[in-house]
Amino acid sequence: MGTFKQMRERVLADPEARAEYERLNREEFALLDQMLAARREAGLSQADVAHRMGTKAPAVTRLERALASGEHSPSIDTLRRYAAACGKSLRISIV
Repeated sequence: MGTFKQMRERVLADPEARAEYERLNREEFALLDQMLAARREAGLSQADVAHRMGTKAPAVTRLERALASGEHSPSIDTLRRYAAACGKSLRISIV
């Protein structure tokens, strides 16, 4: 099968796949990276974050997966609650 890097290179050789990857890679992936880093720094599991947000673990899984796939844009309130659950605050800026 090969390594992840080899597989990614094969997939990204397709111009349509590369365009979609680059589109998603900008905002959604950057936000997801920040969210996962905050959760990791806080030493929390998805279930821990969900408990602190007042929801269930599958909701946090769906949130993170939706950002990874670009299928859904979470509300500002949801992002604020996720950040707070990780001991962080949400800051939004237009540049």
